[in-house]
Amino acid sequence: MTRTERERCLAQIRDLVKTKYYDPHFGGKNWDSIVERHRSAVLSADTADSLEAAANSMLKELGSGALGVLRQSSKISSRNAIAASFRAVETPQDGLRWVFQDVAPGGPADRARIRPGDTLLRIGSDEITSSAKPAFAMDTQTQVVVRRGASGGTEVVTVATPKAKHRDNPTAEPRAVVASVNDGVGILKVSLFPGKLGIDFARDVSNAIETDLKGIEALIIDLRGNPGGGAGGLRLMSLLTPDRVAIGYSLDRKLAESGYDKEALPRFNRMPKSKWEIPLLALRYARKKSVVLETEGLGPRRFHGRVAMLVNEHTTCAAEMVALFAQERGLATIVGMPTPGRLVSHRGFEIGHGFTLVIPTAAYVSWMGTRLDGKGIDPNIKIDWSYEEIVRENRDVQLERAQEAVRDRTSAIASVF
Repeated sequence: MTRTERERCLAQIRDLVKTKYYDPHFGGKNWDSIVERHRSAVLSADTADSLEAAANSMLKELGSGALGVLRQSSKISSRNAIAASFRAVETPQDGLRWVFQDVAPGGPADRARIRPGDTLLRIGSDEITSSAKPAFAMDTQTQVVVRRGASGGTEVVTVATPKAKHRDNPTAEPRAVVASVNDGVGILKVSLFPGKLGIDFARDVSNAIETDLKGIEALIIDLRGNPGGGAGGLRLMSLLTPDRVAIGYSLDRKLAESGYDKEALPRFNRMPKSKWEIPLLALRYARKKSVVLETEGLGPRRFHGRVAMLVNEHTTCAAEMVALFAQERGLATIVGMPTPGRLVSHRGFEIGHGFTLVIPTAAYVSWMGTRLDGKGIDPNIKIDWSYEEIVRENRDVQLERAQEAVRDRTSAIASVF
């Protein structure tokens, strides 16, 4: 890119953020001043990689995790690229290293036979230390060296990432729904909310509840490592309560500036059963950027009142919406570690030369008025993930505490009757 082309690119970023960013007050920061401070670094960037880095350094000052510039070849977070997340741990053999924490079933890391507790040593020819979180590019095959557990040997595995379906949200899709039963307690692992509307996801969740988990008295929903996704979380929230209950709504720039009555906003309270309904939905909600989500009213379930939900520092976006709804309405005990607070709607804008500018265009507000962006969710029961217990005894202490929580709720309900 020539300097003139970089100037045009910077001008597009400046103007798009100024007009599309969901917060008209920019969190009290002066966006024009931020641009001027970074102008020289952006305009002097002589490679695509350095331009991307300079632009993202500038955008980072606004403090939103959903704001950034990326290319098809950009390295992205491991949660999105390989469906796995890391924790920095002082390991017995290798010192302070990144250790695999959440490994989603069916994702690239899982298919490479990587397991929680494995230590990441190398990506390709690069030795990986704890100085920067590991990132991966989409549509690549990369040799990765891991150490098995705390004192096992090293192994070279190949991690293959898929081609991104959406340029503004590149994501590898693991198995979104996995159901199991442990000592009478149903466990629903939800690794992602795939698809814009999530029709297939909603069907899979309902099938899991009706078949694999039929007749359970208590339920644990595991959202650890879940990066969010589309609207399919509505079905999951609807299965937590028998009635139609308001969940929350999006707040775009226009409404934030002009004011609004949340009761007057249109409502979305039924997942479509097939893709044939999508054109009708598009017509119904055309030009309506702010919509209230409301549960579907699917009726009572035996496990109602006996639900725990697992979250951690890698649970974001739509997964945080589900957890917040369950917590505010008293529908589940939230167990784990605080979430980071990255619950905004975003949109990608092409700015030329293979770059996409991703901008958070709407904040999420729960029906009770909570905004999570930058704040996150504090669990009802705070318990951290334990590397030592995973590698020594293959114990998931967070899951064990969630099982205790639903049994406590079951005992409390039984004592009333």
